[in-house]
Amino acid sequence: MKAVILNKNGTLEDGFVEKPLPKSNEVLIQIKASGFNPIDYQMLENELERKLISSPILGRELSGIIVDKGNEVTQFNIGDEVYCGSGSMGSNGTYAEYISVPETIVSLKPKNISFEQAASIPSVGLTSLQVFKRLQFKPEDTLFVTGASGGVGSFLIKLLLSQGILQITATVGSEENKQTLLNMGLKNHQIINYKEENLIENILKSNDDRPFEYGIDLVGNFMSEVIAEVLAINGTYVDVTALVSQNAHELLFNKGSIIMNISNYAYSMIKKYDYYQNGLKEIKKLIENKVIAPPQYKTLGNLSLETVLKAHFLLKNNQTQGHKLIMKH
Repeated sequence: MKAVILNKNGTLEDGFVEKPLPKSNEVLIQIKASGFNPIDYQMLENELERKLISSPILGRELSGIIVDKGNEVTQFNIGDEVYCGSGSMGSNGTYAEYISVPETIVSLKPKNISFEQAASIPSVGLTSLQVFKRLQFKPEDTLFVTGASGGVGSFLIKLLLSQGILQITATVGSEENKQTLLNMGLKNHQIINYKEENLIENILKSNDDRPFEYGIDLVGNFMSEVIAEVLAINGTYVDVTALVSQNAHELLFNKGSIIMNISNYAYSMIKKYDYYQNGLKEIKKLIENKVIAPPQYKTLGNLSLETVLKAHFLLKNNQTQGHKLIMKH
């Protein structure tokens, strides 16, 4: 099968490998579309992320059609249209024509959306759902969200608003991204451009000059310090990036903050695969019932090295303009 492969020199190239055979508990999926995530390029550059490489074929989420299955598979039939976040649990990554994965991480895709839309969901959807469920927000809670127009941010904002969590302040970096959040239902005063002067002052002003009970960090580095500044004493800092700076960490410690780490990878470490399937089923229901909409997406091209490199460049340089990047297969 055709694939984009990480060679021994640590660079990507077009290539061909054997099509995987499903194990007894696995389904073989012909991939129709796959989604790109920052971790895809970070695996090539970042030591922490590099440890997650389990195959020379990268890529971690997909939608497609089941074309074969092991003899113990009971939940799916050949021809089923499915989606999943494969992470490092599949035979290979998603920069390929086929992938074999345990049936317990797969869900039928939402009926009312395309393969491209479905491929945009698993990583951002599962991350957002984990944030929402672990924090158990109440309507009166105040939230500050950085990078809110990105994949996870926009999905999370939709989820929060749909459940009546309205006291949100969010950061963006452009007028276009601000418009994206306005279209979702945030009000003008709830959206702050992080490039403006008096950033801390503007953020607090949006919350009646009060510090926030929750800070959800989807950016890290400098923005982790901004969250630490505007977080209330004993507030909760939600780390989705593992990029909290030393200064932020010290301030969070001095404020007695709870630090909550969000990681979808955690559940594959203990082989709790139903976390993935149950989350995707829940998201499927929300989308089919039109409680929330799938992410905005942009198709960059077909399965090829050129498409992968383009996606990595756009992600690394923060040029996705609020769209989930998709590759067709």
